[in-house]
Amino acid sequence: MISLTIPVYNEQDAILPLFEKVWGVMQKRGGPWEIIFVNDGSHDASPVILDRLADEHPEVKVVHFRRNFGQTAAMMAGFDFASGHTIIPMDGDGQNDPEDIPRMLAKLDEGFEVCSGWRKDRQDNALQRNLPSIMANKLISVVSGVALHDFGCSLKAYRAEVIKGVRLYGEMHRFLPIYAKWHGARISEIPVNHFARTSGSSKYGLERVLKVVMDLVTVKFLDKYMMKPMYLFGFWGMMFFVASAVFVAWTLYMRSLGYYFTATPLPMMAVFSFMTGVICVLMGLLAEMVTRTFHESQNKSIYMVGKTRNLGESAGGG
Repeated sequence: MISLTIPVYNEQDAILPLFEKVWGVMQKRGGPWEIIFVNDGSHDASPVILDRLADEHPEVKVVHFRRNFGQTAAMMAGFDFASGHTIIPMDGDGQNDPEDIPRMLAKLDEGFEVCSGWRKDRQDNALQRNLPSIMANKLISVVSGVALHDFGCSLKAYRAEVIKGVRLYGEMHRFLPIYAKWHGARISEIPVNHFARTSGSSKYGLERVLKVVMDLVTVKFLDKYMMKPMYLFGFWGMMFFVASAVFVAWTLYMRSLGYYFTATPLPMMAVFSFMTGVICVLMGLLAEMVTRTFHESQNKSIYMVGKTRNLGESAGGG
């Protein structure tokens, strides 16, 4: 079963042309498939069109949100309701090309768990969309260690097992390949077609770059310190303790030269550095308690098993 998931927000003019293209491609390919439209609180005719499609085509499944929750939430809902062994998200504005789907599935057949689309010839505003996207993709690749040209392209193909347990927040849908990499997934990338928008309007602007940077910091933290947050907070706590000791020594040296303690800000800087160090260590301890509570209360394992041999279903962890 192939599951296609498509978030929709005020795309009444793009839904039917997109579905017709997808239907033609999937019918030609053969095999069981489904398409899950997630209506992200649209206030145009999109809900009516989607319900009509669901009535006419059993392959069409529709999830209606009570209000607009954003693309990440809509994509997460598509994954949750998907029943296929392969999940392919794509945009609902018609800018992705369904003709690329068979090529992505062929990559998965080669042994990859993720195939990411690369909008090599992107048909968007160069200043508002393309340039910030190039900068963001390079930054994400450097920080995450996952070398992709286009993290923001929604058109990707995933083996269901590498993303079914992932929970997304904020704008983190673009970091899905990174989460998949944490699960040990093999990732490939192919150039895909990209069409200029013919209806509706873009929901994103330059302010999205700041959100991406903040989410990237979160992802990096989760990657390196989720299991041992004390390593991060403790490191900075020690740095502030060292700074405090330096300020104290500097203060004593200035006093030996005849300066009073109140003549320089050094004593105050020593106190502030020491207190900041204490706060960092306490935050690290609290983070450790939260991490352990999370794993123990939900019976979360600290490892994931790929395969076993000659072991029963209940043996092992993960």
